[in-house]
Amino acid sequence: MKCLFLALFLISSSLQSQRIEWKEDKKLMWSNFKRKTNNRHRKNVVAYTHCGWVYSVLKSSNPKSAVKVTIETIFNEDKSWKNDKKTSDYILNHEQKHFDIAEIYARKIRKEIIEKIKTTKDFDTYFQKMYNRVLKDYKNFQALYDGVTEHGMNKEKQAEYDTFVSIELEQLKNYQKP
Repeated sequence: MKCLFLALFLISSSLQSQRIEWKEDKKLMWSNFKRKTNNRHRKNVVAYTHCGWVYSVLKSSNPKSAVKVTIETIFNEDKSWKNDKKTSDYILNHEQKHFDIAEIYARKIRKEIIEKIKTTKDFDTYFQKMYNRVLKDYKNFQALYDGVTEHGMNKEKQAEYDTFVSIELEQLKNYQKP
């Protein structure tokens, strides 16, 4: 039995080391980008940040019971890539903003959950539609961010988004993961 527990512990620890949870005081470092190959198949890509969120649900079969939904913003180290010859602090900032944008949208969904989902019935009725809508908005915003900033190469637009992301995080501060 000790071997089984140890094996499960090692697997769990290994999985945890592959992803980083978003924290206000912890910024990405180039060493977090662990994928060895360019998975975007474009030669001019300097880095790729694989981030988003995962959720867990504690609910009962009783439709009137309280439900608890947890949303966690994550960065996947093993799916994130960088071109070692082209990295810079400036590009790392652009990639950090992708992670920060994921946190903004996690806070938006947390806000909606707090406002609309109190019971198991509420979860079963509203969650998937709400989640899919926020996920679509998130993906569209990430694409817009890369397009407008030209993947961070437009310094003026990048500065505007840096400010915008900071303001959004502050405005949604009440919806940080506890």
